[in-house]
Amino acid sequence: MKHLKNIFNALRGVFLTAIIACPTPVLAQDHDLSSMDSVEISLLTCQPHDEVYSLYGHTAIRYHELTPRGIDAAFNYGVFNYDAPLFVARFVFGLTDYELGAYPYDLFQREYHRLGCMVTEQVLNLTNEEKQQLKIALSENLRPENKIYRYNYFYNNCTTQARDIIERCINGKVQYPSREDFTPSYRDMIHEMTRQNPWSRFGNDLLLGIQADCKTNSREQEFLPHNLLYDFDHAQIYANDSLRPLVKERRIAVPAGVQIQQEGFPLKPIQCGLILLAVGLLLFLIQWKLHRTFLIWEVFLMLLSGIVGIVLFLMLFSQHPTVRINLQILFFNPIHLIYLYPIIRHKPNRYWIIVVVLCLLFLIGGLFQSYAEGIWNLALCLLLQSILHSIMYKKNNE
Repeated sequence: MKHLKNIFNALRGVFLTAIIACPTPVLAQDHDLSSMDSVEISLLTCQPHDEVYSLYGHTAIRYHELTPRGIDAAFNYGVFNYDAPLFVARFVFGLTDYELGAYPYDLFQREYHRLGCMVTEQVLNLTNEEKQQLKIALSENLRPENKIYRYNYFYNNCTTQARDIIERCINGKVQYPSREDFTPSYRDMIHEMTRQNPWSRFGNDLLLGIQADCKTNSREQEFLPHNLLYDFDHAQIYANDSLRPLVKERRIAVPAGVQIQQEGFPLKPIQCGLILLAVGLLLFLIQWKLHRTFLIWEVFLMLLSGIVGIVLFLMLFSQHPTVRINLQILFFNPIHLIYLYPIIRHKPNRYWIIVVVLCLLFLIGGLFQSYAEGIWNLALCLLLQSILHSIMYKKNNE
């Protein structure tokens, strides 16, 4: 939540240090748990909006003292600096650090009202001791040495961080509902959240590997805010041989408003892919008729395939487990760039045979992994050029 970074920095010195982030020993000396009677701690689930970093929604924790001058704060594990050097590259390689921020709840509420995003509040059914433990844990997390954590989109994000700290402060075991009929893959869930953003979906599918197509369990599904909201609604706390609901009240903290959608690129990836294939087929017929190949077209296809290949090759070194084994690299790899110079110099080589082999491997890989929409068409264009070279080679040797 980039837009909240400045708010956090401006208020941290006054609001947090003086009130929320007081030293843990001071909190620990408060043995009177009756003061927690007037405290509500809630999970906040925020509806997505069209910024890339918010397509999947957001989760925060609300600490609210129901007294005239009581603290009312939102704790947000999604604070980051988008303007930091190499932010996108670090994010892709799994080297991004996020941090816990806290600020007055009314600012949090107003921001989501401005965005037109609904915020659902689930008031947690905690004992006074559990509320105290969670207050201390959040204060500890706000310390400079503790607030920063290594972000991972699927396994350690702002939603899982909120879930984990709540679970750790409960004197018992949180039992979530069994959802045996709901076992989507990570890719399925990403597709659902990006159905209105085809280019974001394309980028995700290009980078995600075969592991993203594996079925997930309910614990893994909780990286998405709306999945955690569902699980919290149906969860129970087992303690002292008894059960109690995890959530005692659910309410709308910010009603849904009007969201302004930004105009994106007018064509979808599949449409661009079809246009590319149509051009490839047309040029194939023209080249076959003229008994010659168009070097510029071949260089364009090789450059495009090679650049995609470099990206996928670099993903082998990412800290994200779900991008390391990506079968799209069977075709899209740096080999296309390696053979670029010989092709330009018209030197005889085996590149066009290699293209056929890569296409075959790519086809087999497609049985095990979902590929990015339209990416097949780029591979088919190079395969058409390979077929053309084979036809012309046979004619020249007759």
